[in-house]
Amino acid sequence: MPRSEQPVKILRVIARLNMGGPALHVAYLTEGLRKRGYETTLVAGSLARGEDSMSFVADAHGVEIAHIDELGREISPLKDLVATIRLARLIRKERPQILHTHTAKAGTVGRVAALLAGSRRPPIVVHTFHGHVLRGYFGPVRSLLFRLLERWLASRTTALIAVSPQVRDDLVALGVAPPERFVVIRLGIELGERVSGEQNGRAESRRYLGIPDDRFAVGWIGRMTAVKRTDDVLLAFKRLRDNGVDAMLCMVGDGPDRAQLERRAHELGIMRQVLFLGYQEEVASFYAAFDTLVLPSSNEGTPVSAIEALAAGRPVVATRVGGVPDVVRDGEDGFLVEAGETDDLADRLERLARDPELRERMGRQGRERVLPRYAVERLVEDVDELYRSLLSAAAVRRR
Repeated sequence: MPRSEQPVKILRVIARLNMGGPALHVAYLTEGLRKRGYETTLVAGSLARGEDSMSFVADAHGVEIAHIDELGREISPLKDLVATIRLARLIRKERPQILHTHTAKAGTVGRVAALLAGSRRPPIVVHTFHGHVLRGYFGPVRSLLFRLLERWLASRTTALIAVSPQVRDDLVALGVAPPERFVVIRLGIELGERVSGEQNGRAESRRYLGIPDDRFAVGWIGRMTAVKRTDDVLLAFKRLRDNGVDAMLCMVGDGPDRAQLERRAHELGIMRQVLFLGYQEEVASFYAAFDTLVLPSSNEGTPVSAIEALAAGRPVVATRVGGVPDVVRDGEDGFLVEAGETDDLADRLERLARDPELRERMGRQGRERVLPRYAVERLVEDVDELYRSLLSAAAVRRR
């Protein structure tokens, strides 16, 4: 489809701009598509208590945000209803050609709002699954209800995007939609501005953190919640120390589990070897200080911290869940273990600690792979191509 002189209007909706891949994704995508003739209104809700904002990324890229405060992570029938009505009004006012929702809550609210918009419903509705909450988050009854809701919404969505083949396959297995309904479009991240490659800043970062040059530094970056299994980080780290490795652990992030984790570190007798560094907007210096990143989550869509670690030339030890195997190749740029297997986590960390050449080789291979694979330009090109194909099909249907 040749690009029209008139900009294509997009209404992009995300539940909240909290720490993580989806917030980065929508900010970079919105800016990149603007240069290709798309006019985007980015709608975001409010953060949950204790969540850290990544709206500074949108601000830095000149992306304006339309706020609907009632839209957020938690399930609240009244607030969700208000958010849906407000979004339906915005759809009727803006009359976008494409409504594109991101994350589970925004996907539900946004697609129901599109139906409420009646005759002004956008001709094209797209939803991106950055992961899902259909398994492991809720009890069996609620999980079944959410699966049925996602299946019904999928039948009223023009195109479904999954951020990795694993996320797509999981959704197909859960009966959300058949495989042919999905398009896989991986995240795009400005890795050049998020992390530094090679050994840039390593000596300075370690000096600032008080980590000696010869000490093995294990890093973790994220939000301290149950799904991240941060207790497993501590257990694996203690086992690593017990095995005679002179190691330091850097926990970068915050969240509802932080106080409990600090108590746990005291109980395990490792508090003096653990740095709780809190939430950080700038992460490059921390990746520079690490020797490896550990990620023992029980569920992940596409783990941004793993991508960033590999881009910084650091191997990753992670669990084989969700989209992680699409990022980390077992034995090539890191190691994968089963969720909950803390002894295996410790074993892989020990292998890296005792073999600097292996760390260097894995880090180099990871960096060479992730830089082009998760480039923002590739993301923008993929989404632009999808949008143009959908717009062409819509134009044919109108004839």
